[in-house]
Amino acid sequence: MLIARDYSRKSVQNYCFFCNHANILTKKVKFICICNKKAVILCPIWKRHASCIDTITAKWCNGSTTDSGSVCLGSSPSLATKFLFLMRRKIAIIAGGDSSEYEVSLRSAAGIYSFLSGIASQESRHDYDLTIVCLRGKEWRALAETDSELQKNNGAVPMDSDKWMAIDKNDFSFTYQGEKMPFDFAYITIHGTPGENGVLQGYLDMLGVPYSCCGVLAAAMTFNKYTCNQYLKGFGVNVAESVLLRKAKGERLEVKGEDIIEQVGLPCFIKTNVGGSSFGVTKVKTLEDVVPAIEKAFGEGDEVICEAEMKGIEITCGVYKTKNKAVAFPITEVVTSNEFFDYDAKYNGQVDEITPARIPDEVRDKVQALTLKIYDILGCKGIIRVDYILTGDEAMRLLGEEGGWKINLLEVNTTPGMTATSFIPQQIRAAGLEIGDVLGEIIEDSF
Repeated sequence: MLIARDYSRKSVQNYCFFCNHANILTKKVKFICICNKKAVILCPIWKRHASCIDTITAKWCNGSTTDSGSVCLGSSPSLATKFLFLMRRKIAIIAGGDSSEYEVSLRSAAGIYSFLSGIASQESRHDYDLTIVCLRGKEWRALAETDSELQKNNGAVPMDSDKWMAIDKNDFSFTYQGEKMPFDFAYITIHGTPGENGVLQGYLDMLGVPYSCCGVLAAAMTFNKYTCNQYLKGFGVNVAESVLLRKAKGERLEVKGEDIIEQVGLPCFIKTNVGGSSFGVTKVKTLEDVVPAIEKAFGEGDEVICEAEMKGIEITCGVYKTKNKAVAFPITEVVTSNEFFDYDAKYNGQVDEITPARIPDEVRDKVQALTLKIYDILGCKGIIRVDYILTGDEAMRLLGEEGGWKINLLEVNTTPGMTATSFIPQQIRAAGLEIGDVLGEIIEDSF
């Protein structure tokens, strides 16, 4: 633990021990690290000295002195509170965005908040100051007093709260009650633009603010389903036959359904190339439905992908890496009576999500290994989720033959949903891990 101590000796340097910034906390207080007996000075820019603090939340003594003039922070609650605030990393949970997935993103933000706010324990060693930040067009706002505001709204993000404060885009901060509030880290959970396509990542890179997911290149590539799948195809990854259509804004659509069917066959899937959550997706079974489905998909973006149907078992696998380890979660099998895994299946319970998936161990191992390989090929960061279809010879599978299985890539998701019922939280729980601790590892890996 750390204790505060008055000092006046000229031999004590007046610089922050951890970041070398001039000490601006106070020139009458320094801190003693009991673990290594060092006297250190800390400034508000200082992040955290995890190696000498078991838990910041409660381990203060009752105001007793420890050596000449050294007084525990517990004897000065106001100082202790201020010091605790300075020590905790300021985390922005960024949600919202400019796509149809706006509401889904807000639900993911509330989920991430609940996961991270539950890990301030002695075991986890993580404790964060969490703020939900909502982006919508040019309006960027931070929810001051996020904890109490969520409690008032039964855990949901209250969009009508008077605690929303404008974000200063010059340094990604906000001002509340006269105090400027910068952020140390951004946990991005925008599904769609600008948080999933690399735009927000480029902004944060310029400011030097670390974040939870892929960088600009990997985010831009994975957001474009056609580009990503064709790129990975070059590395031997199986993908469906597909056709990409582009249309400039206001341009008249001129495409023949016959040409599409000739290349991908029927039935096929027609969907936006740069969206998610099954918005604008149609399973097409007849020639007459091709052009209307394309027009519907163009309502979500200016690129559309027409993709051959792959009949088989739909599965999804989440992974993450840090500097010290690579983790592949248990695989989830997706079973729905709907035509495909559409919005109702994803968010309205019209699906059975079975974790771990009912597939042979050797197939599971190959899927997890392929997912980690894709992670490295693309240069991903944080948690990603990769969706697949298992196809092949059903008769061979029933006989237990390994050759009966073929792993086909559907898409790569670099900002997967994080509600309590989303795939990734399910898989983390199935692995016997604590969700908050996994998210904490991802945050701490950036420091």
